[in-house]
Amino acid sequence: NRIIHINEQASAVITLAPVHTVEFDITVSIFSEHLFPFQSLLFVHDTVAQKDFEPTLPSIPDGEMEEDEDSVKIVSLVKTKEPLGATIKKDQSTGAIVVARIMRGGAADKSGLIHEGDELKEVNGVSLEHRKPKEILPLLVSARTKGEVTFTIIPGSYREEASSHKQKLFVRTLFDYDPNEDPAVPCRDAALAFRRGDVLQILSMDDDTWWQACHLSDQNTRAGLIPSQQLHERQTPDHSVSVAAGLRRSFRLGRKGSQAREAARSRRWSAGVHGSICPPTYIEVIPYHKDPSDRHRLVVMVGPSGVGVSELKRRLLIADPDRYGVTVPHTTREKRRQEKEGLDYHFVSVHMFEEGVLNDRFIEYGRYKGHYYGTSLDSVHRVMADGKVCLLNVHPSKIKHVYTTEFRPYVVFVTPPRIEELRLTRRRAKFMCDEEDKNPVRIFSEEDFEDMLDLAESMENQYGHLFDKVLVNGDIAVAFRELKADLQKIDEADVQPQH
Repeated sequence: NRIIHINEQASAVITLAPVHTVEFDITVSIFSEHLFPFQSLLFVHDTVAQKDFEPTLPSIPDGEMEEDEDSVKIVSLVKTKEPLGATIKKDQSTGAIVVARIMRGGAADKSGLIHEGDELKEVNGVSLEHRKPKEILPLLVSARTKGEVTFTIIPGSYREEASSHKQKLFVRTLFDYDPNEDPAVPCRDAALAFRRGDVLQILSMDDDTWWQACHLSDQNTRAGLIPSQQLHERQTPDHSVSVAAGLRRSFRLGRKGSQAREAARSRRWSAGVHGSICPPTYIEVIPYHKDPSDRHRLVVMVGPSGVGVSELKRRLLIADPDRYGVTVPHTTREKRRQEKEGLDYHFVSVHMFEEGVLNDRFIEYGRYKGHYYGTSLDSVHRVMADGKVCLLNVHPSKIKHVYTTEFRPYVVFVTPPRIEELRLTRRRAKFMCDEEDKNPVRIFSEEDFEDMLDLAESMENQYGHLFDKVLVNGDIAVAFRELKADLQKIDEADVQPQH
């Protein structure tokens, strides 16, 4: 056998077959075609085997570094189109530029090398001493074009954070937020805009005033800043006053000879007016994926009197009676000759009805002409047990009785259009008034339109955080088509209340 050395620096050798064999010719042919990559492979092998690493840093002489001196580290990040994901501020006591916040999912967070509280000394070799935060931004933009950003950092007192930001916490927003209109936002570019009703995943609540979140529907999990619940409540201290004022205004409208109607409305709203009302912020929800064995979600429809909730519900029942069902109310009055038990009403004794009230078995109840009437939880269960979508029409203050993971309610708020459209679409329409009114069925008046709009505004102000869908009922046919299409999708992937 002959030995052929491939490279002078290579200690490995290749043993070949005798010269005149076919195997030798094939082997030489292969090496001649791939000689350079093979040489490189052997060279790397020898370098690693001999631990010949570079560069070799000189040893630190004894006594050169004081024990209390700050350690310095150099961090290089390869820049992409992705933002750095960090905000900076100037320490007022020392004048140093420090990392104020690390945004979850950004380049700095993914690197794990930069932390809140770190002091920045240089960016790509440029000193940051005596510079203001706004003067540093051009340096970062310039470094971005070079493809790499190198930071010289004095580490702060970093501690391993609790994994709270990794927990799956989802909220539905109860107000609109535009960072461009918020003078208090620490960094507009890092803030997250959202609309009322959006679902966000909270990624960090470490800061008491500014949380980090991302949109649930957004594939990009990079975080943005949103005002915390505490901050938003502090910024809107007069919310309860505005809600109560709206309710009082609606009571005053149309009081010309309509004392009975005023009394009825006041009774309905009395529970909601008393006590302080916190400004709406966020409500916790969880992602929901329907299992084939799950029942349909409960559909709760609410809205001011005369807006058309009953008509929309009636059209749904006619359009698809196999899919939709309604509850049968309970009453303590005597059964009339043409009525059927369990179809028109559930006829019960006063004792049984009052016992159900004491045991919280009724979602909503009241008295009319000396008799009790009410909608029970059992009646909802019966409809759902039949495999149907239960349509429930209650006052918004009663939503809390069914706002559970058992029912997973989908709340539709039916609201009137602008008053000009109300006049056009309801001019000759009739509606059922409050039971105390002398004329229970009559044509809408201008005063009714104003009442309807004010009550809708008050309902949304006080209970809007519970609404999943706001349906404007201008043209009844258009509103019905929109509602029907929306209800077809409620059992798909969605979110549900967390309790």
